[in-house]
Amino acid sequence: MSARSTQILEAAARVIARRGVRGLRVEELAEEAGVSTGLLYYHFKDRTGVLRHTLEFINDRAERYTTSRDPDAEPLSPREELDQILLLELQDIPQVRENSTAWGELRASAVFDHVLREDLARATLVWVQEVAALLGQVQPLAPAATLAAAAERLTALLEGLSMRWLSGGLDIDQARTLMSQAIEVELTQLRQP
Repeated sequence: MSARSTQILEAAARVIARRGVRGLRVEELAEEAGVSTGLLYYHFKDRTGVLRHTLEFINDRAERYTTSRDPDAEPLSPREELDQILLLELQDIPQVRENSTAWGELRASAVFDHVLREDLARATLVWVQEVAALLGQVQPLAPAATLAAAAERLTALLEGLSMRWLSGGLDIDQARTLMSQAIEVELTQLRQP
């Protein structure tokens, strides 16, 4: 992806986080990104293209901040990797706040936008599958359907905890504690025959 496209997508994530998908105006986005509307259309064709690429951008960014590690560090165990990928979505840093808020806004808008709904469903499925795979590494004898259900519950809970934290209903430490407890509950359930 070009530096200019990245600049536009960073601006789109900021605008969506602040104003929601409905508040995303191409002219305002171009101004936020410091580009012309013509250049924005050149890179993304239309508003739907901007939304689709922004969803991909925030997913990629989330993957970077939940999985990046020092290359010289000891490898994580599957359980540590599971904790990291879920708990690092609950960090009080601007990038995570912006990503989580934009994700929530995109999810809310998908209720009324079938194209966005399909893209969001695919992105969510990939996330659930990644978490299910990690759960399977921790509990290799658990059936695939059970792993998928546990991953669905954990990712749904994480989204809810994130929204409550971002909207002031929970503090970050409480949200992280609840997520850690949920991970333990799911792993305990997976150990049972």
